[in-house]
Amino acid sequence: MKSQNAGHDDARHEGRARTPSASSGGASATGRSDAARSGTARQAAVVHFENVGLRYGMGPEVLRDLTFSIEPGSFQFLTGPSGAGKTTLMRLILLALKPTRGFISVFGQDVSHISGEALTGLRRRMGVVFQDFRLLDHLTTYENVALPLRVQGREEATYRSEVVELLRWVGLGERMHVLPPVLSGGEKQRAAIARALIVRPEMLLADEPTGNVDPGLGRRLLRLFIELNRLGTSVLIATHDLQLMDQVDARRLVLGEGRLHIYD
Repeated sequence: MKSQNAGHDDARHEGRARTPSASSGGASATGRSDAARSGTARQAAVVHFENVGLRYGMGPEVLRDLTFSIEPGSFQFLTGPSGAGKTTLMRLILLALKPTRGFISVFGQDVSHISGEALTGLRRRMGVVFQDFRLLDHLTTYENVALPLRVQGREEATYRSEVVELLRWVGLGERMHVLPPVLSGGEKQRAAIARALIVRPEMLLADEPTGNVDPGLGRRLLRLFIELNRLGTSVLIATHDLQLMDQVDARRLVLGEGRLHIYD
């Protein structure tokens, strides 16, 4: 589907204000990394929704007519008022929910009739930072971050240095052997981010990653996401924090009354 926002990247870097487009126009992601821009052949969208709707039971649709794409190497925020459906949309992207109607593809694959094995393979290409951290209290910080690699069946000798290096990168090098109950809220958030990054995801989803930290730490976490994006990972951050979003000239997906509006 041709994007209504084709060519907006250049305008955005020339300092023009963002312009809105309705989600029904199928806007493509902006803010792509240099690697994504320089590709000679267009890669399949990391995520593509077309006329997607979702309802629970016989109730009204909570999300309706969502049409958008998330491109390889792109960076975007997902925002909207409380109860607008941000977490629900992220669960659709994670394939934890099935839409009532419409088409969804992830990494170029139609997920409407996907097998369990293929579903697991797609999810392993994504990293997720949950709002409530979801760290296991009986495992150390190091063990929590290494857990996705253990689940994949890797031997510790093959990943130990990688986990240690990542913990140092997020500022937890001195806290890797403590249990989560000892960590502060900000440290737990960084541990959750490290756990999402250890699998080197092609796409990172973060649900209110700065909601439990002070503004200074929030800016530091944002820098981690920006650096990850520069390395080629697509990033989607769900947040209410307008000050955080104002720090980055990035695409905004705004949910309201079940519909999505896109600002490039």
